[in-house]
Amino acid sequence: MGFSVNYAFLMVGRFVAGIGVGFALMSAVLYTAEISPASSRGFLAPFREVCINSGILLGYVSNYAFSKLPIKIGWRLMLGVGAISSIFLAFAVLAMPESPRWLVMQGQLDEAKVVLDKTLDTKKEAQLRLDDIKEAAKIPQDSTTGNIIPKQTNGEGVWRELLLHPTPAVKHVLICAIVIHFFQQSSGISAVVLYSPRIFEKAGITSSDGKLLATIAIGFSKTIFVLVATLLLDKIGRRVLLLSSVGGMVVSLATLGFSLTIADHSETKLTWAIVLCMTMVLAFVSFFAIGMGPITNVYMSEIFPLRLRAQGVSMGVAVNRVVSGIISMTFISLYKAITIGGAFFLFTGIATVGWVFFYVCMPETRGKTLDEIECLFGKLVCWKEASKKMNDVTIE
Repeated sequence: MGFSVNYAFLMVGRFVAGIGVGFALMSAVLYTAEISPASSRGFLAPFREVCINSGILLGYVSNYAFSKLPIKIGWRLMLGVGAISSIFLAFAVLAMPESPRWLVMQGQLDEAKVVLDKTLDTKKEAQLRLDDIKEAAKIPQDSTTGNIIPKQTNGEGVWRELLLHPTPAVKHVLICAIVIHFFQQSSGISAVVLYSPRIFEKAGITSSDGKLLATIAIGFSKTIFVLVATLLLDKIGRRVLLLSSVGGMVVSLATLGFSLTIADHSETKLTWAIVLCMTMVLAFVSFFAIGMGPITNVYMSEIFPLRLRAQGVSMGVAVNRVVSGIISMTFISLYKAITIGGAFFLFTGIATVGWVFFYVCMPETRGKTLDEIECLFGKLVCWKEASKKMNDVTIE
């Protein structure tokens, strides 16, 4: 992209980069879930969000630095500098162990056992995880060592179980996975992250430096609060954090829509509207980062049975990327059609619907084993009864 000679060349580079990002998003979720010990799952799964947001923050800072250069050079460096981290990642991946699930699918049980023994807390946990993977791969449990030839299914049975003949539990899981990814992006996070300079301009900030510095503040807030989320997930649970996060997003979006509407219709610059707009943008990304952002992938890694996880995660990520792309490509047209304040009122309504769905349909998964999680799903709006029975049994 940095060496682009025309717009078409630039778009081809962006398309290829988008494919890479899509693979990385899905692979990172699966890989983390497959090598993380249960005791660290709540921290490690969202920690990738810390890394992503740290990268976004560095991007904002570098954009500010490159903005001081002549424009014909600055934008090329802004895009091209991303190659440095990509090259580093390509070499770093060489030092990472292969996914134990992939090794078992290839019949390499010895190598899978070695990886599990190194990455999980105890030998017992490693053996249980290996048994689960063998069951999902249709490999006999009495196969313990050496390379074997697993039964090849190419995923046909998995897709059939997910889409054509799902059990009530699988249907509930799939609906939750797709819906949480849909609402994560349709609530407007891509619009705020990508178009924050335009939002601040509409609020009344006209200087380029002011808009870029405000954008850096967004990246900083998002990074700090996603780090806080990694520390809270295993302490207060997924459901409480998710509902609190989306509730805060609703209030922030509504207030942002109000302040932008006032600023847009005022003939003079209103300092209080500018301050309120900046505050609400920072509040929105902070509430997103502390719950909705990281919990989406944590939830995905926990609710799918191992045999369905790869395909289920791929469907969720596909929905995520499609909705993100639609929001990114249509935001300017949207706010021109219904005003920028109206656009954020629309995002407010979407986030509100999301909060209602999460409250009614999504169970708490903190501290639950795979078997317990499967028991929670199956009744889309009556899962609380199963949770209550499970807790009563635990107490007894």
